[in-house]
Amino acid sequence: QVRLQESGGGSVQTGGALRLSCAASGYTHSTIWMAWFRQAPGKEREGVAALRRGGGGTYYDDSVRGRFTISHDNTDDTLYLQMTSVEPEDTAMYYCAATDRNFFGHPLQQQHFNYWGQGTQVTVSS
Repeated sequence: QVRLQESGGGSVQTGGALRLSCAASGYTHSTIWMAWFRQAPGKEREGVAALRRGGGGTYYDDSVRGRFTISHDNTDDTLYLQMTSVEPEDTAMYYCAATDRNFFGHPLQQQHFNYWGQGTQVTVSS
């Protein structure tokens, strides 16, 4: 079992920056992929960024590429999402996700992930 706990959400103005954290605990050495998803009111949950543990690469949705950076600290098993140049369209609940399963297909699809955090709210004001 893997437990994920997000933090770092809040309110920020357009053009500002915010860093989200996701502390992982439990059987974390079994996880292969970790990712950030978000869900805005009235919209479906969408993938933002994903990272394959062990230096396997990072993936970004086109809407955040060049503005957001996903990273992982192996020393304390924390996943980060550095958000810069935020826009009102980035307003959403942000979820941390992980999976211990291998899969085929694009990593920014929620069906690949079997562990989820409770989410942290990000609100961007214009």
